[in-house]
Amino acid sequence: MTTSADLSSKPVDEQKSKLPSGKFVFWLVICAMVLLGTNMRSQIVLLGSMAPVIQEALNISEIQIGWLGAVPMLTFAVGALISPAIGKRFGIENTLIVMIALLTLGIFIRAIVPTWGGFLTGTLLLTLAVGFANTLAAPVIKQRTPNHIPLVTGIFSLTMTVTAGLVSGVVLPLSEHVGWQWAIGGWGVLGIFALIVWSIMRLKLGALDSSQTGSLEIAPQVSVWRSAFAWQIAIFMGIQSLLFYTVASFLPLIWISRGLDAKTAGQMGSMFQFMAPVSIITLTWLINRGRPIRALAILATVLNFIGVLGLGYLSPSWSVVWSGMMGLGCSAIFTLSMMLFSMRTYTTNQASELSGMAQGVGYVLAFFGPLGTGFLHELTGNWNVPILVMLAFMAINIWLAWLVCRPVMVDGQAIK
Repeated sequence: MTTSADLSSKPVDEQKSKLPSGKFVFWLVICAMVLLGTNMRSQIVLLGSMAPVIQEALNISEIQIGWLGAVPMLTFAVGALISPAIGKRFGIENTLIVMIALLTLGIFIRAIVPTWGGFLTGTLLLTLAVGFANTLAAPVIKQRTPNHIPLVTGIFSLTMTVTAGLVSGVVLPLSEHVGWQWAIGGWGVLGIFALIVWSIMRLKLGALDSSQTGSLEIAPQVSVWRSAFAWQIAIFMGIQSLLFYTVASFLPLIWISRGLDAKTAGQMGSMFQFMAPVSIITLTWLINRGRPIRALAILATVLNFIGVLGLGYLSPSWSVVWSGMMGLGCSAIFTLSMMLFSMRTYTTNQASELSGMAQGVGYVLAFFGPLGTGFLHELTGNWNVPILVMLAFMAINIWLAWLVCRPVMVDGQAIK
């Protein structure tokens, strides 16, 4: 005889049996994040390698090339600030799918409209999409893979870094064989693959529940803009961004001023970038082995401080060490910040809002880093004052590393 309890539980059991397994969800999210990561930073850094070719092909000035380099930080900030509200209104993954399509469109526009206006339009579209993706990736990781946040975040960050390095290295030689338009536009195929996988994930797994907490408790309603802890994370990440973009802009020039030849100084820029995957892999491995996040964050900021100190005042014969330290520290702080967006919030919406706020503030700070450094250098005629300013920021970030890695949530409540 079948009881009413049996009848009521049967549909639930059938529904559960149709849900994807945890392993399937994990690997689907990994694939989606890897494909998203391949389309983000690589489209920004290839401009540095292709700038002379693009300048000649489009017959544009150095000022126009400079605008192409400055646009990403502004659109990243805009995207970061407005994406949480749009993601909440239309769904985080739905928004990301649209942004991936927009990013892919921007890649193709830059290639098929060989004019200054076309290249600028494509750059605006794809960098705005990247600004959205930077912000909305964290809440997806938080809910889809809540038990693997450090691992999935590390893989995502590593993918962006490695792909950016590979693309920046091959795009110029590739352009000599297939032409500059194919060399920069062909990467749009990866955007199409990403669009397919993200659409499959959305169909297979359903919509994200933006209020999901992972517990039976009701999550506190927290405004990240009024949270002291959220501001600490935002400034912590912002100082990292300021150092990263400043060093990326001026590192070879500073080393030349300290006596290195142009070739060696350029290699120091490569060393700074090369240490990123080393940093991300090591950091992710250590966190997964249970090493304290606070100690790792402080170590990363100390590495940045020593690296900047070496850049300005210690022996240039150790330039590879000082450059490598800054590369290790910057990448570790960026990846840790991405992890904190998920680990220090209660819900997917909160993770999105914290990510948007922190990255919006961060990219605004980053925008003024190279500008301020260049201004101080022109004003004083040397690099001493800009490096002293950077050292002061690095000291502040050591203190912030202690604060942001406290075992508390975004509302200041201790983690139970």
